[in-house]
Amino acid sequence: MFENRFFINRRNGTRQSAISNSMRAIFTALVLLVSLFATAAPAKAADEQTYTQPFQNSTTTLSGNSITANTYFIKMDYWDVKQATLNLNYQVSQLTNGDTSDLTISINGVKFYSFRPENKSGLQTKSIDIPTRLISGSNNIKISGQILNSDGNKAEVAQTPANWFTLYSGANVNFRYVLKNPETAIKSFYDHFSGPDTIVNHNSAISVPKQASNDELTASMYALAGYARVITTENNQIPVTTFETAKAKKADYQIVMATYQHLPKKYQSAVNQQDVQKHAVLKTIYSGNKHVLLVTAKTGQQLKKAARFIANSELMKETSADTKTVSSSTQTFTSDLNYQGSRKLTSTGDQITGPKHQESTYFVSLPTDRTNADGSKIRVHFRYAKNLDFSRSLATVYVNGKPIGSKKLTAAKADDDQLTVNLPTGQSLGNSFVIRVAFDLEMKNQSGNDNAQTPWAFVEPDSRAYIKSKPVTNILFSNYPSLFIKNQSFNDLAIVRPKTLNASDFTTMTNIFNLIGNFAQNNTGSIQFYTKTPPKSVLREHHVITFGTPQNNRFIKSLNDKLYFKYNKQFTGFLSNEKLSIESAYGKTVGTNQLLRSPWNSHLGILVVTAAHSRDVAMASTQINFQRNIQQYTGDAILVDRDNNHDSYRFKKHENTDAKPTVAQTIHKNSALAIYLGLAFLMIVIIGYALFLMLRKNGQRDHQGGPTDETHSDK
Repeated sequence: MFENRFFINRRNGTRQSAISNSMRAIFTALVLLVSLFATAAPAKAADEQTYTQPFQNSTTTLSGNSITANTYFIKMDYWDVKQATLNLNYQVSQLTNGDTSDLTISINGVKFYSFRPENKSGLQTKSIDIPTRLISGSNNIKISGQILNSDGNKAEVAQTPANWFTLYSGANVNFRYVLKNPETAIKSFYDHFSGPDTIVNHNSAISVPKQASNDELTASMYALAGYARVITTENNQIPVTTFETAKAKKADYQIVMATYQHLPKKYQSAVNQQDVQKHAVLKTIYSGNKHVLLVTAKTGQQLKKAARFIANSELMKETSADTKTVSSSTQTFTSDLNYQGSRKLTSTGDQITGPKHQESTYFVSLPTDRTNADGSKIRVHFRYAKNLDFSRSLATVYVNGKPIGSKKLTAAKADDDQLTVNLPTGQSLGNSFVIRVAFDLEMKNQSGNDNAQTPWAFVEPDSRAYIKSKPVTNILFSNYPSLFIKNQSFNDLAIVRPKTLNASDFTTMTNIFNLIGNFAQNNTGSIQFYTKTPPKSVLREHHVITFGTPQNNRFIKSLNDKLYFKYNKQFTGFLSNEKLSIESAYGKTVGTNQLLRSPWNSHLGILVVTAAHSRDVAMASTQINFQRNIQQYTGDAILVDRDNNHDSYRFKKHENTDAKPTVAQTIHKNSALAIYLGLAFLMIVIIGYALFLMLRKNGQRDHQGGPTDETHSDK
């Protein structure tokens, strides 16, 4: 006990007080206790993150007693989901009977929630927890049910236009999750970098040197376009910026892209010198919560090759190493996504159940540089139940909400039936349209619940849309960026940029290539940056995109007489024109996007994004960065001011790159000449006819006098 109360210091022989020792023991116990609580405590709320994923659906109205709607969402693999909540915005008919109407929610074919919509006017909202055990990577949410106006006591419930359910856009799934840390594998970095939550939170960035070379800029745009084509966010993008900007420093996930000599020293030391001598190198470098994918090479050509690699989502998802070398012989092109003349409506087939009117919806997209041509058709292969009232059951195909063909269902063909319809001739549907296949499955002596699992119909996976297409050559923003896309890739683009780049210029580049990249479905096209006016040989063979101010981009200054909105003599602001009167001070504070026909080749186009100040150039480019923005415009020029007022104007008389005046236009333009030519032609016809009659008459005389002469001679 004595020894327990005192500690003997053998070196100096002094004794420590038992009180002191006791205090130390108490302090140690407190520390251990605090540590124990800290270890046992659940994860703090700060460790959890939230992300709201909006559905891609537009506002849709469904009619009929039985209704069905489908929508989709994704869950990232690196989320440890704690809770997922479905948020619906909908409206039902004001005549809805709340006691007999019901809606059921299912995920991936599994039903998990049912409720009765309230009988009230206006928008209704509903939040529903989705069982996390049912969530996979890609998920289908199905809303099915019945909207009834009667009390349900009648044996037969009449279907009227007042049986309707409207699902509004803005429906979403809200996730609460814990983020799984990325592995050093390149594929793990790719998933985190391109994740929708990462992008929405501005945690992704592509960075290049402050005064990047043209090859480095080309490589960065290849990379940006590659990510733009796969990210699912509609209102956010990955910025291209420079190493030391706030955007780059804030990003937890960053692609650092530069030739080796332009890399910061801390990154140069991370690369094996032997690897970079003959190859481009991709390497993940993690420090704390900062995650970098370093992309570098000795030459600009090798760097562009590496950029094509990281623009290929298939290759990035397949690379499990933390370091990858890319040589000139490495195959980096994406899978063949070129349009082959037809599109499958469904890859696995679609089951439709329940009586009366049922629908299945399909989206068909052509390459953005093409539109449908006459001769297109849709073939739907299907089968259906045999217990239908075949005197009233039929199938109908709709395109963009308009019926284009119907067929009665028959018992003889229930196991193997098809409907082939032609698309309307002479009508352009653009490069994307909606096909609806509707079945009216009427039952004999139907009674009871209208939402039964029988009858049924099944759309077979070999159902296809056979779409004949033709190139789209309009130089208008209603068709942008189709002009710069060919076979779903970059259409030989020459980019003329300012001599020195500032932050606004990088924003402008990001905006331009975010939308173009969204439409470029493969990475085999060509982009090349130029600091000066490109050679005439390039201008004759390439579409051109140029941006900046006349002061920092002389190429724009040389185009001034071709612009629709021209600069004043000092190049400090825009002048008035036939479309808009511009006050002198106001003209110094607006930005423009202008689509011109190339003066070097009438089949090519030029996009000019310009203003007197760089900030206004960037402001103008905000109207061509997302599809939801560009779809507002139909002209060939857009003007944007600092109050965010923006308007489009139409200047070109002929919008096509190969536009030639028709015969009627030529005659109308030269009406006097046409009259003279017509009179001359008429005179020639009259004279010709007179000569013909004279020759014919002389011929007849010779024929009649011939025998007389011969007889006279004989005598």
